[in-house]
Amino acid sequence: MIPTINSLPEGKKIFFLSDFHLGVPSHASSVERERKIIRFLDEAEKEMHALFIIGDLFDFWFEYKYVVPKGFVRILGKLASLSDKGIPIYLFKGNHDMWMFGYLEKELGAVILDDTHTLKVGTTKILVGHGDGLGPGDHFYKFLRKVFRNPLCQWAFGILPPRIGMWIAHQWSKKSRIQNMDEKFLGENEWLFQYCKEREQQEHFDYYVFGHRHLPLEMKVNEKSTYVNLGEWVNYFTYGVFDGKTFQLKKFEK
Repeated sequence: MIPTINSLPEGKKIFFLSDFHLGVPSHASSVERERKIIRFLDEAEKEMHALFIIGDLFDFWFEYKYVVPKGFVRILGKLASLSDKGIPIYLFKGNHDMWMFGYLEKELGAVILDDTHTLKVGTTKILVGHGDGLGPGDHFYKFLRKVFRNPLCQWAFGILPPRIGMWIAHQWSKKSRIQNMDEKFLGENEWLFQYCKEREQQEHFDYYVFGHRHLPLEMKVNEKSTYVNLGEWVNYFTYGVFDGKTFQLKKFEK
């Protein structure tokens, strides 16, 4: 679903962002963060060949048959504008916004993606995904992930009145790691790093690019392969950029 890119046009780059978690911890702070993201996209637009948003764009998103969560008009408008200008947008489902059923694809022209996908640019191979459910351990979440992705469970939640469904979701969001700031670097025991090492034994990738972990990380899987975690936009404001040869993890300072 991600077409191979033989080479990037001169001066063009591919941008990777993750974990905006729009909607928390408050409406005011979320709108302020939303504006900052748009300032970044405004600046990056002139160099942007494609945009990858690697999950958890929203802290919660559920598309009912005739209702979507209110708000987020600024970011949705900006993404629609980029799409209208011919910039491809690849939007990965995260563990907070996995319930995308076609609205964003239709309105934004975005390509909605699950799980991991391969991006090929020239001779460079990049494995891209949100990262939830990968690697060793975390069995309770992996069980919950199967429940949340089950069509019957999604149907059952969808028949709840949106007012009740959204209330449940916001109560759940209060336990979110992004609000509780409980991230600690685990070194070699980082579970996504362990996943990359195992996957590299099966197939070579020059870069593994994930979100979900919330920490900006660059770790060498081996001499020819690097694991990159994109961080998040609540505390770090970090992003990845690939110029056709090198992948860099950067911070938006403004």
